[in-house]
Amino acid sequence: MELEHRTYWAIKKFNFDLKEAGTVRKLQLNELEELRNESYENARIYKERTKLYHDKSILRKEFQPGMKVLLYESRLRLFPGKLKSRWVGPFKVLEVFPHGAMEIENIKNDTRFKVNGQRLKHFFASYEGYGLQ
Repeated sequence: MELEHRTYWAIKKFNFDLKEAGTVRKLQLNELEELRNESYENARIYKERTKLYHDKSILRKEFQPGMKVLLYESRLRLFPGKLKSRWVGPFKVLEVFPHGAMEIENIKNDTRFKVNGQRLKHFFASYEGYGLQ
């Protein structure tokens, strides 16, 4: 009882209005929530901008049947030559599937296989002097 009495007199001494303190605290919580929402919005805007920048720099490659392409050889080599190209070919595109895969054919020995379209690039006649196999 004595402790309650002391706190009551302390509140009265400092002229502490509980309703006003409650409204101030609610305002502080609302400000904190607004800052939080603003930071989420800024993060979303940043993410959208970086995605647009990244997507702008991606080169779209379109392949049609009959085109000549080079294939990226991604197998691990223990002693790769520094100046040796990892692009092999040329290959001929036989079929383009809707999900990005391609069926290609080796021009030299008529072997056919499916590969991911991201491992291919266009073949131009100027590549022939670069030691491609």
